[in-house]
Amino acid sequence: MDETYIKVKGQWKYLYRAVDNEGNTVDFLLRAHRDKAAARRYFDRAIDRNGEPGTVTVDKSGANLAALESLNTERATPIKVRQNR
Repeated sequence: MDETYIKVKGQWKYLYRAVDNEGNTVDFLLRAHRDKAAARRYFDRAIDRNGEPGTVTVDKSGANLAALESLNTERATPIKVRQNR
């Protein structure tokens, strides 16, 4: 999972994107803010549409880590989180 900042119709947005092991895009979401709420919404939607992942690799963003930690507190089997630069 990664995110980047892009301009859409003259406004800057964060593009959240998840890819599988082969590099294919699994899901994406455009949001105005990069915060825990946006990351949580993205993870909830991606999991609902594509199933539960065993491991999620994210960058050093605190918002992504906080969202995954809150998601894991509600699950019987937590999702393994790996951080990478």
